[in-house]
Amino acid sequence: MNILILGGTRFLGRYIAKAAIEKGHDVTLFNRGNDPYVFPEIEQLKGDRDGDLEMLKGRQWDAVIDTSGFIPRTVSKSCRLLNQVKHYTYISSISVYSDPTEPGIDEN
Repeated sequence: MNILILGGTRFLGRYIAKAAIEKGHDVTLFNRGNDPYVFPEIEQLKGDRDGDLEMLKGRQWDAVIDTSGFIPRTVSKSCRLLNQVKHYTYISSISVYSDPTEPGIDEN
């Protein structure tokens, strides 16, 4: 499978990329290029989700895994540009939820 990972060099994205590579998938990372030493053996497209998505235009992937969408407008831009991809997985940040640390909170 040909997979594009938005992010992919830190936190969860790094482990998803590693697992996909180990399973033999073709993996491309799209990120700002701050960690070029991570996965130097695979294609990495350099850009900024909040402005420069040019590197993604005209490309084809079977799936997109989005681990770095922190601002709704950036997720929306990526979704619109990559709308031809059959599967788009968005992994949400805990920061979109209210503070779960108040005393006495339960699963509800």
